[in-house]
Amino acid sequence: MSETEKSDNVRAVGRALEILLAFTPQDYELSAAELLKRVDLSRPTLYRLLYTLQEHGFLASVGDPQRFRLGPAVAKLAHVWTAGIDLASIAEPVLRRIWQETSESVSLYVPRGELRTCIAELPSPHPLSFRRGVGYTEKIVRGATGRAILAFLDLSSQEIRKYVQGSGVQMKELDAELAQTRKRGYATSRSELIEGAVAVAAPFFDRSGRVAGSMGVYGPEVRLNTARQQQIARLLIEESAKLSEALGFAGVAT
Repeated sequence: MSETEKSDNVRAVGRALEILLAFTPQDYELSAAELLKRVDLSRPTLYRLLYTLQEHGFLASVGDPQRFRLGPAVAKLAHVWTAGIDLASIAEPVLRRIWQETSESVSLYVPRGELRTCIAELPSPHPLSFRRGVGYTEKIVRGATGRAILAFLDLSSQEIRKYVQGSGVQMKELDAELAQTRKRGYATSRSELIEGAVAVAAPFFDRSGRVAGSMGVYGPEVRLNTARQQQIARLLIEESAKLSEALGFAGVAT
């Protein structure tokens, strides 16, 4: 194969990828005319690439007039990608940015039914600090990192009531906290699991829009006053959005 042919093949791959990336959750079906507005291609080149992508299962055509949508080959790749996700590794640069900004302990939690488990943690360098450790498990109804997840789980009141049993948490108070967490986008706790400790946590989401876990910052009350908590909350919301994007989430959680 000549260098010219190799260059043409590489350019064709790049153009095909541009076509695939033109689709979004909002524009999951596009006509050829709409695609021409999104990619810088001639009509003959566009149709040639559309045919090739259909032939390999990356696009499917539907309706009359004809429209295109992503095909089963894309779903297969997404499944392979999801299976290979190492959440702690993906989250590590996000957690480190939060840790560098706050100098407090930073943890990553994932839901496990009525529990939540720590899968990554960066301990504070301060002599006075709080940490839980990787593998630490606690009821999801207790603590900021638990409620940051629970607030966005699709659970009925009856299911949440089951989670509350034996936890010492009052259902009425929990409902109010979950509503507030959903409204502001983060949860807080003070002296709930450790005397004198304050925690702030925000949820993050997977590519389907489901809550995948939470990131939390822990520190003593003497350092985390109300103003500092609000600063940390803003940072967590910003960084959790970046983690959600890294996991394939492209929308706004509701």
